[in-house]
Amino acid sequence: MNKNEQQDDKLHISKSVFQTSREMQEKAQEEARKRNEEIQRRYAEKQKKAQEAHDKRLEEERLELLRLKTGVIEDSELIHEEVPEEIHQTFWQKIGSFIYLNKWWLGMGAVFTAIAVFLVVSLATKPRPDMVVLIVGNNQSLGEESHLDKYLEQFTPDNNKNGKILVSVYYIPYSGNERADFANSVPQKLSAELQSAESVILIGNELIGDVVTPEDTFTDLSTRYPGNKHVNRYKFMLADTDFAEKVGVPAEDITKDWFIAVRKPQALIYSDEDDMQKTFDKDIDVFDAIINDLSQN
Repeated sequence: MNKNEQQDDKLHISKSVFQTSREMQEKAQEEARKRNEEIQRRYAEKQKKAQEAHDKRLEEERLELLRLKTGVIEDSELIHEEVPEEIHQTFWQKIGSFIYLNKWWLGMGAVFTAIAVFLVVSLATKPRPDMVVLIVGNNQSLGEESHLDKYLEQFTPDNNKNGKILVSVYYIPYSGNERADFANSVPQKLSAELQSAESVILIGNELIGDVVTPEDTFTDLSTRYPGNKHVNRYKFMLADTDFAEKVGVPAEDITKDWFIAVRKPQALIYSDEDDMQKTFDKDIDVFDAIINDLSQN
């Protein structure tokens, strides 16, 4: 199969993933539309009945008033002349009345204010990682149970100059199963991470070829590490190294197709090439240290 045919296959697979996502979204929207129509129908029916009752009462009061004016009756149980009683309130009573009459708007305002404060505080206090690494592939042991971040931190400098070393690992459990991936929001996560310049180091398996063209996405490692027995073009294969032991996962969880690679700088949807080049320049020394450490045996 030539390169164009491989690219067509990848486009077809990607289209299938997002087609399923779109169909499920359309189904959910249709169900929401039907529910909304039923709610509106019931509301309109309720309003109609209320208006009919109101009109009936007005007609009864009109006839009663007519009978009073013509002397047919002297008193009416339907029509009463009410003299409004002037109410004097203290300052605090006025405040209480204002709060009671506007409790819904004040409540909504308080909720939105709390959300805004939470977001501001979260952004201000959230630790900024010195490096971000992607895991693309269905491997719960590596993605959720390993201490990969601690292993990588020994090679990572304090890039943000805050006196701490922090590596964030973003796990995207791509399985190739459209429904399972949709349920885990995998298409959205892939699009967000692979089209941003936040990270360049990626750990994945053979399924990565479903969503990207490896030779166009990753740096050729054979020229950077000539003669390294673990290098297969753009991949540094992990199975025959002590990677599993160093990150604390069973060796059988790192199968023959798992590798580590580094994305080449290029223009992306959410970032330009200069942004990705900055991340590449920042993280490539760490990548070199990882390769050197895993190539010792």
